[in-house]
Amino acid sequence: MQNLIINEIFYSIQGESLNTGIPTVFVRLTGCPLRCGYCDTSYAFNEGLKMTFNDILDKIKIYDCANVTVTGGEPLSQKKCFSFLDTLNEFSYKVSLETSNAVSIENINKNIAIILDIKTPGSGESSKNIIENYQYLKKSDQIKFVICNLADYEWTRKYIAQYNLHKICNILLSPSFGEMDIKVLAENILKDKLPVRLQTQLHKIIWGDERGR
Repeated sequence: MQNLIINEIFYSIQGESLNTGIPTVFVRLTGCPLRCGYCDTSYAFNEGLKMTFNDILDKIKIYDCANVTVTGGEPLSQKKCFSFLDTLNEFSYKVSLETSNAVSIENINKNIAIILDIKTPGSGESSKNIIENYQYLKKSDQIKFVICNLADYEWTRKYIAQYNLHKICNILLSPSFGEMDIKVLAENILKDKLPVRLQTQLHKIIWGDERGR
């Protein structure tokens, strides 16, 4: 019987990605190899309970929702996450995966929508980015950059051009909550005609920094 260590399972409004605003069940896995300076889920580093795939599915079914996001921590730090994604796909859920760029995405089920969070220097973890991951992204996937300051923005602008990321899939720029002014970020995107989509954390606008939202 397959198990995962689960930090929390909750029902909320998707606050990020191209699915912003859509009711979604979130499955947050325990564990992460990174320590980003802006991390708002550090409680997921170690807190969690072992659950079977069937137990997790039973909890998801309670919410009667077709949309499921698997997140962390870093969900792929648990190797059985790959099999769990396959299982969710078999049950016909619309599944997205929020993953850092520090673990290979090569073997992820092709029906899963990947949101790849490329780490900027402001995160303190940009050295962990796996360049090879970009070749495995599909047109339907998404790349996200969390921008901490203008230096991060400039780094991101050059990084997108260097790896032609805008030709792979949608790119999202998100201001680091409480650090980067969203207006300043928006104005720079317009000035540079950057081929990206600006986003903010809608769930924090609604509920603040409340856990499980």
